[in-house]
Amino acid sequence: MRVLDLTRLAPGPYATLVLADLGAEVLKLEPPEGDATRLMPPGGEGELFATLNRGKRSVVLDLKRPGAVDAALRLVARSDVLVEGFRPGVMERLGLGHAALLARFPRLVVCALSGFGQDGPDRGRAGHDLGYVARAGLLAMGGRDGVPAIPGAQVADVGGAWIAVSGILAALLARATTGRGRLVDVSLVEAATSFAALNLGPAMLGVPVPPAGQGALDGGLPSYGLYRTADDRWLAVAALEPKFFAALCERLGLGDLTAEAYGGGEAAGQVRATLARTFAAEPLAVWRERLAGVDACVEPVLLPDEVCRDAHLVSRGLSPGPGVLATPLHLGPPAALPAPALGAHTREALAEVGLSEAEIDALVS
Repeated sequence: MRVLDLTRLAPGPYATLVLADLGAEVLKLEPPEGDATRLMPPGGEGELFATLNRGKRSVVLDLKRPGAVDAALRLVARSDVLVEGFRPGVMERLGLGHAALLARFPRLVVCALSGFGQDGPDRGRAGHDLGYVARAGLLAMGGRDGVPAIPGAQVADVGGAWIAVSGILAALLARATTGRGRLVDVSLVEAATSFAALNLGPAMLGVPVPPAGQGALDGGLPSYGLYRTADDRWLAVAALEPKFFAALCERLGLGDLTAEAYGGGEAAGQVRATLARTFAAEPLAVWRERLAGVDACVEPVLLPDEVCRDAHLVSRGLSPGPGVLATPLHLGPPAALPAPALGAHTREALAEVGLSEAEIDALVS
C-alpha cells in the first residue's frame, strides 16, 4: 500500500507511522520549511520528528507554486491512501478537495484529520490537544477538589491517530470488495470523547456523574489512587476489586480494611490517610521490592527514561534500536529506516511519477 502523507505535527504523522510499521510505503509531502517537529522541543534537533517519521520518504513541494499541485496529483495517482491534517476548506483552496480527488481517483482512500471534523458549526475552529480534551469532557473527569489536571500526554492527538488508522484499514478492506475508496472524517475532539465513554454513556441516559475525584476510577476510592513515597516518588494503587485490595492490605500488615475502603464517607477517608502514611514511610525502591509478587495491581509511576529501561517493556520490543520507539502492534518488525532528511526523496519520487529533469528543476530550484 502506498500512503501520501500531507500531515504535520503529531496526529497524522503518528497514524502514518503505524501504517509504515504495518508495511505501507509512506511518502511525506512537506512544505519548503519542513514539518515543524523538525525543530520542536524537547531538544530542538529533530528528536520528535525522528520519533514520528521513521521509515518514511520526504518530498518537498510548495503547493502554491505553479505546477506543484499537478505534481502532487501525480503522486496521488500512484497512492492508495492520502492523509491530510488541514482545517476544513484548505484542501479545496489548494486544488485538492476531497470530492474532486475521489471523483478523479475513485479507488483512493482520503483520511481527513481535523480538530472538530469536516462539518458542523465549529468545523473551522483552531485547536490543540488541551482544548480538545477539555471540550470532550475529559478534563472535568480528573483532578481533585474541582481543579482539572492537565494530562501529560496528547490524548486527543494520539487517540485520533489510532482512530484514523482504524478508519483507513476499514476503508481499504471495503475497497477490496467494492473497488471504491471513501472519505474517512476524523475529529480529534470526538476521538477524545471515546476515552470518556464510561462517563459520557451514562450521562446521555440521564445518570448523574460523580464530581471529579469522587468516582470509582478517578480517586474516589482509597483502593484506586496515587500515593507519595518517602523519596517524593509515587505509587499507582489500582486495587479496584476487593480481592486485590485485601491482598495489598495483607502484604502491608494493615489487616482487613475492605469494608471501610469501599463504604465511602469518613471511614474511606481514614483508609486513604492510613495508606498515605504507610507509603510515605519508605522510598519507591523499597515498595517495589516489598510488593513484588503480590497480585494487588500496584505499579510504580515511572519517569520516561525509566520506561525506556523497563525490563518487561524492553523484552516486548519497546525500542528495537537507539532512539526508535515501536508502535504497540506485534505484527512483525517496525519500519527500520530512520526519519528522512527534509526533501531527501523529492527528485526520486517525482521522477517515479514521470516528471522530467527540467520539470523537477522548476519545482525545487
